[in-house]
Amino acid sequence: MMNFDYSRATSLEQAATLARRPGAMLLAGGTTLLDLAKCEVARPETVIDLTRLPDLDMITVGENGAMIGALATMSRVADDPSIRQHFPAIAESLLLAASGQLRNMATIGGNLLQRTRCPYFRDPAGFPACNKRNPGSGCSAIGGITRDHAVLGTSDHCIALYPGDLAVALTALGAAIQTTTRTIPIEEFFLTPDATPERETILEPGEIITSVAVRATPLAANSTYLKVRDRQSYEFAAASTAVGLDLEADGVTIRDIRVALGGVATKPWRATAVEDALRGRRLDEGTVREASLAAVDGATSHGGNAYKIELVPRVVARAILKAGGIQ
Repeated sequence: MMNFDYSRATSLEQAATLARRPGAMLLAGGTTLLDLAKCEVARPETVIDLTRLPDLDMITVGENGAMIGALATMSRVADDPSIRQHFPAIAESLLLAASGQLRNMATIGGNLLQRTRCPYFRDPAGFPACNKRNPGSGCSAIGGITRDHAVLGTSDHCIALYPGDLAVALTALGAAIQTTTRTIPIEEFFLTPDATPERETILEPGEIITSVAVRATPLAANSTYLKVRDRQSYEFAAASTAVGLDLEADGVTIRDIRVALGGVATKPWRATAVEDALRGRRLDEGTVREASLAAVDGATSHGGNAYKIELVPRVVARAILKAGGIQ
């Protein structure tokens, strides 16, 4: 039995103060916290319940964009008609994640902060060496079974995969994360492991996500999320791609494009080389497939995950062609 203190926050200010305590962890939907506690990765000394805080579960969509509260559930956001119409990649990424039951509980803020599914990270008894859990102890995944590990953004200290879907869509749409103290572009929010894999975001102690902001753009309105996995439901991505595509008036020339990758990197990964290769080009299958090869520039395999390097360009090409109405 794990003993901990429980506190129900009545304001963001109180929650932030409590969250600065050593060993404090936040409770929203609870789906990730419960998982981590079961495998004894998370051992909170204090659990701070955010679920009664007002105005953090809103979903508002206007002509300038969308504001999604951190306590809004995945299912509510995915089912919102305005989100589905103006930001389809967001709705698609959420509907392809987890199970219906989990989506009814899990929150947007919690989803963004979910931890890796690396089996070495989640088995502290069997694999005590894990730089995410115990900095400086080593990475048990390197040299181990790596089929579900990252090929992009890795380091000698960690090759664990970021598992989420929503953050990939938000990266493609250029979203911003709003916290109790600042607004953070999503591409700056997540960190690659480098020498400090225990730190996965730039959040400071006591800093709490309050909402996600997404601008209304032609890219966002014509966006999609494609996920390839071993089975059709309740499975994490072998590779995924979110694409926002804006065409010129002729309907075939690419005015602008944003591409993000999931299931293959240590953080949601922006494929800028693919974007640069396609802007101003004609949208056709040959051009897209050639440009998509750049999605794995700099990729490094670790044995069992080498298939991802071949898979990713195919998934990217399919997603771009789908957004362009070709497939």
